[in-house]
Amino acid sequence: MSEPRRGVLPAGKASVEAPDGTRVQELLSEVGWSAGEPWTPLRRDLTAPVDQSGLRVEVVGLGQESEFTAVHRSAWGRPRFTDELWRAMTAGLPYTDARCLLARDGQGVPVAGVTIWSAGPGKPGLLEPMGVHADHRGRGYGRMICVAAAAELNKLGSSSALVCTPSSRAAAVATYESAGFRRLPERLDRTRGA
Repeated sequence: MSEPRRGVLPAGKASVEAPDGTRVQELLSEVGWSAGEPWTPLRRDLTAPVDQSGLRVEVVGLGQESEFTAVHRSAWGRPRFTDELWRAMTAGLPYTDARCLLARDGQGVPVAGVTIWSAGPGKPGLLEPMGVHADHRGRGYGRMICVAAAAELNKLGSSSALVCTPSSRAAAVATYESAGFRRLPERLDRTRGA
């Protein structure tokens, strides 16, 4: 990660999240990476069935990406996540056991989206990213899409669902907790300057 010529991370400013107290934290520190932003990891056990979320949720397939990317852009206030980028992401090998989920309200309007990443049966799954369209916040859709994500990971055989969010995003932490995720000890990422 510290040597751009190896192709893991490009040169310049970068941040990496790794569990505190691990050798990777020590090694990054030794080569000049400093402590960065605090993050809150959360986990939901999936050994028991997950109740339905109460939303109409669909797995996004090729040709449906425009609504998903529009929700994502609105949720994050960034225009970078285009349909072309979504197609590139879903064509890659890491996406083999992943799914993008799109939630709709009672009128069929797309309100929230999440990408789930399965590591295979009996292993943890990951939610990243999750977002609620800016026009539909404050109605419980974040909690519901997180429950739907946990249910989908449960169907894929995941043992648990994990997510990590900046600790400064108190509303995000509260949303995950309301969806049955349990807060784990906070950790700091490592940052390399430009």
